[in-house]
Amino acid sequence: MSRPPSMADVARAAGVSVTTVSHVLNGTRAVNGQTEQQVRSAIDELGYRRNTVARALATARTMIAGICVPITGNSTFPVLVDVMERLLAEHGYSVVLHNTRDDPGMEHRVVEHLLDLRADGVILAPALTTLRPPPRLPMVLLDRFADADCDQVASESVSAVATLTTHLADRGHRRIAVVAGHPELSTTGDRLAGYRQAVTRLGLDADPALVVRGESEVATTREGIVQLFSRPDRPTAVVSTNNVMTIGTLSGLKDLGLQVPEDVAVVCYDDFEWADIATPSLTAMEQDLTGMATRAVELLLRRIAEPDAEIVRDRLPVAFHHRTSCGCGPSVSQ
Repeated sequence: MSRPPSMADVARAAGVSVTTVSHVLNGTRAVNGQTEQQVRSAIDELGYRRNTVARALATARTMIAGICVPITGNSTFPVLVDVMERLLAEHGYSVVLHNTRDDPGMEHRVVEHLLDLRADGVILAPALTTLRPPPRLPMVLLDRFADADCDQVASESVSAVATLTTHLADRGHRRIAVVAGHPELSTTGDRLAGYRQAVTRLGLDADPALVVRGESEVATTREGIVQLFSRPDRPTAVVSTNNVMTIGTLSGLKDLGLQVPEDVAVVCYDDFEWADIATPSLTAMEQDLTGMATRAVELLLRRIAEPDAEIVRDRLPVAFHHRTSCGCGPSVSQ
């Protein structure tokens, strides 16, 4: 064949209509399994490739979606990206993944790049608590809320950290430390707010020195924990507000020879795959990462299809895994 094969050529080879080929390629309607296999076999035999430029001109869609998140030591985002990329691919989207490194300047540049690509939309974990989404780019904010007129989905943080702090207070702890992340992130503000709500409500020690600025880094957290727990009036318990800082917290306590939970009770926001087999097992709040990623994709596809739809801000529930690092007995998930 002297010219590139067309959709009509695929239809003739498969013995079906052009419309059926279109449905198979775009996933716009369910097609009988045997028929779909005939179409895909014809595509492979002919070497057919869709003309993405022509399709974009005809539909005003490029079928490109952006995912812009910080790919750091935090295990949360790789899980979210894996689920979102798979779901977007199932809807025919090619994904452009950008690592923003939690840098507002980098974030701005990658969004501009997606605008240059005429991407149909983007899912973004914002580096700042204020954001002005581009008017021409459907956007969903992921994991972190911001002051912005766009769809947003994240886990519940305020009440979750308040629950963790209250749990420690119920165990008799009055001087409870908290390890906080980057001050610019909404998750840091929300989780600190939950801690402070519980401290105020329960009349716990509100010493500002009990707030360790871990900056979502293992080394910074470790250093802050060593400094705080070297004091004669050291806390008896600590709330870590993400999994990276939990590693730093445990490392710092180990440096000082302090045992968990015998010397210091530890609870954390964010769960680990190994949290229930560690010694001691870690009492933690687990985010529904699959649910968050799925909801983000749903919101983006909806926004692309319905640009004027009502803006949605979803807070997803978290699960409390009551284990032994808090000084309690047998592990129980609630």
